[in-house]
Amino acid sequence: MADVYFIGAGPGDPELLTVKGRRLIGEADLVLYAGSLVPAEIVAGAKDGAHVADSAPMSLEETHALMVETVAAGGTVARVHTGDPSLYGAIREQMALLDAVGITYAVVPGVTAGFAAAAAATRSYTVPEVTQTLIFTRLEGKTPVPEGEGLRKLAAHGSAMCIYLSAGDPEGVQRELLAGGLPEATLVVMAYRVGWPDEKVVETELATLAQTARENDFTRQTVFLVLPGQGREDAGKARSLLYDKDFKHMYRA
Repeated sequence: MADVYFIGAGPGDPELLTVKGRRLIGEADLVLYAGSLVPAEIVAGAKDGAHVADSAPMSLEETHALMVETVAAGGTVARVHTGDPSLYGAIREQMALLDAVGITYAVVPGVTAGFAAAAAATRSYTVPEVTQTLIFTRLEGKTPVPEGEGLRKLAAHGSAMCIYLSAGDPEGVQRELLAGGLPEATLVVMAYRVGWPDEKVVETELATLAQTARENDFTRQTVFLVLPGQGREDAGKARSLLYDKDFKHMYRA
């Protein structure tokens, strides 16, 4: 048992919350959730008498003080984050503060928006003989990225990509991907507020990424899925060997 549980709430759909996450939310004395990104339905299962607080207007120090107060009184905390806590989840600094005062914690994974978006679009990131690698990244903006992780450098690998936190500059995303050598015909899936009631998923090509994003007003809460080898001209070309009748493995004679 831990004192604090960092719980991935998934992208927004309450049914994508894990069974474990739901149970821990229902047992916690303090349910602290990021209300700007986590729907209230996710924490609606908190027990009677639990303190349910929206952390969106709070500072790091304020959220930490609430957790310390709860644990000192003998309670447990469910710290609920959007998506999966390990990806752009800002949990490291919270854990460091808990370490400093001897409070134990654990992490419960969640469905990240990139995987929910691929599911909503009925797309796969990997394509046999095209790409077996997926890169999660973001465009440099107010938050810098390391020099070696510039979008054009990553695009040069020709791998599938899932680009977060970059919808405010779709022109920059398109420019950097093209500068990295990706063909204009590369399939791009845009997923706006995936998992929410107003979810919208649109497919386009890299050459029209910025135009399509602007036309659909995808300027926030949008992930871009860059999918080499999956455009119209590639349909049906690449197939997995896993179920090929001539592919032998330990479960098939």
